[in-house]
Amino acid sequence: MGYSLHYYDLVLVCIAASLGLGAGIGYATTIAIETSVAVLGLVAIAFIVHALFVNGPVDQPEELTGEVDLEEVPQVLSPVESAD
Repeated sequence: MGYSLHYYDLVLVCIAASLGLGAGIGYATTIAIETSVAVLGLVAIAFIVHALFVNGPVDQPEELTGEVDLEEVPQVLSPVESAD
């Protein structure tokens, strides 16, 4: 059973890469690190906006209205004890 990269994994890599590249440019060139991280931080924000609003985790808003049974919630996240 191998692991495959999904869209949101790549988004996280792109966010980290853009911020790391900003820091690298700031250290390696005469451009101020604050400027390079801020500019490439805007690129990271663009990745976040695309992941949330353009290619969101749901296809239709109706998918957000369904109720979840207590049995479907992982025990770690459930504040209510199940009656087993």
